[in-house]
Amino acid sequence: SIFGYDIGISGGVTSMDPFLEKFFPVVFRRKNSGHQNNYCKYDNQGLSAFTSSLYLAGLVSSLVASPVTRNYGRRASIVCGGISFLIGAILNVAAVNLEMLILGRIMLGVGIGFGNQGVPLYLSEMAPAHLRGGLNMMFQLATTLGIFTANMVNYGTQNLKPWGWRLSLGLAAAPALLMTVGGLLLPETPNSLIERGRAEEGRRILERIRGTADVDAEFMDMSEASELANTIKNPFRNILEPRNRPQLVMAVCMPAFQILTGINSILFYAPVLFQTMGFGASASLYSSVITGAVLFLSTLISIATVDRLGRRKLLISGGIQMIVCQVIVAVILGVKFGTDKQLSRSYSIVVVVVICLFVMAFGWSWGPLGWTVPSEIFPLETRSAGQSITVAVNLFFTFVIAQAFLSMLCAFKFGIFLFFAAWITVMTVFVYVFLPETKGVPIEEMVLLWRKHWFWKKVMPDMPLEDGWGEGGGERADNKGH
Repeated sequence: SIFGYDIGISGGVTSMDPFLEKFFPVVFRRKNSGHQNNYCKYDNQGLSAFTSSLYLAGLVSSLVASPVTRNYGRRASIVCGGISFLIGAILNVAAVNLEMLILGRIMLGVGIGFGNQGVPLYLSEMAPAHLRGGLNMMFQLATTLGIFTANMVNYGTQNLKPWGWRLSLGLAAAPALLMTVGGLLLPETPNSLIERGRAEEGRRILERIRGTADVDAEFMDMSEASELANTIKNPFRNILEPRNRPQLVMAVCMPAFQILTGINSILFYAPVLFQTMGFGASASLYSSVITGAVLFLSTLISIATVDRLGRRKLLISGGIQMIVCQVIVAVILGVKFGTDKQLSRSYSIVVVVVICLFVMAFGWSWGPLGWTVPSEIFPLETRSAGQSITVAVNLFFTFVIAQAFLSMLCAFKFGIFLFFAAWITVMTVFVYVFLPETKGVPIEEMVLLWRKHWFWKKVMPDMPLEDGWGEGGGERADNKGH
């Protein structure tokens, strides 16, 4: 929720006049001068830095969080995250100048790095196998709920001049406090205890969370997996080996593509974007409340259908719907909305509806699945490293888009939507060609999926023959012509 809250809150706060007046007087003057080019009102690197410093800090700290999670337990990461959030929220409430504001955002970023590393792992390890997919998606659901809450809060605080923005930023402290206290009270995951050589304790907790003393099979699995994981000193080096190539490609591509759908730019800057299109201040926050709600509801659809319909169907159909929506918005803006005109009322409504359809398609496809797919394809020995890579790539692309978006909007005008549409086309083809269906496949058997896949089986090294998966030279010989 905190992750979502910080995404949603920054967009609303940056369209509030008292906030701009205090920290970004240049933008404030430009926004209210009237004769300024519509698309370029908000093009300011300092303003972008306020939003994106968070993600850069998250990127660096998620790499630090990996060894902490591994050596000190999942709980340690969760508590560290909570404390960083508290410090960040306090700095933001009390900010008197830009440096203090950005320092606060950086502390929030550190919290996100730790939280995004610890929480999904904690969830996957505590969850019984048959609930894993649904519980992992609750993570995404909480994010969208956070975004929605933030939009509602901004809608309320915009009228509390001149200190409304302080309230918006300060409310992040409430969930942060909950996370810190909760983290101290929660038990550590059995997997982590066993991995750190505290098997007895791990067994006790496993019995407690499963509610039965009959946990031998699961306990054995955990012990074996952690013995294997402990023989590997360098999970990051291991992940680069050819046999882990398909997983690595997915861990990098899925989160990268998730951001390149352009969803973040729409969620961060929804109020700014709608204001640029000529909605009034409260109307634009109102529109972003609607998009937040749509995202939340469509994530529910995804949770309900993902294990029935499978990952590929959702990703491909969502992709097609998103391409259509982006193109429609681009056309309307290109034809009806110049650099200084306003959109007429009927067209404004169409734009909001189409953007909602776009957000909806994202919410049941790339939104949750961009996190779910990478988290379920790694074997235990590289899982923590894999999760780190996924989080880091996600934050890196989020940072780049957050930093560049307002300038790109200024340079490309309505073409920005076509730019994202082109990327969505690329990723839909990518899924169609390279991603095997993973629904209903136990985590331990994922490896076999890649060996059956027409493309990946050429990339992966031969397995030893005794497994019955050995392949003769015959199959290799005909590949020279391709």
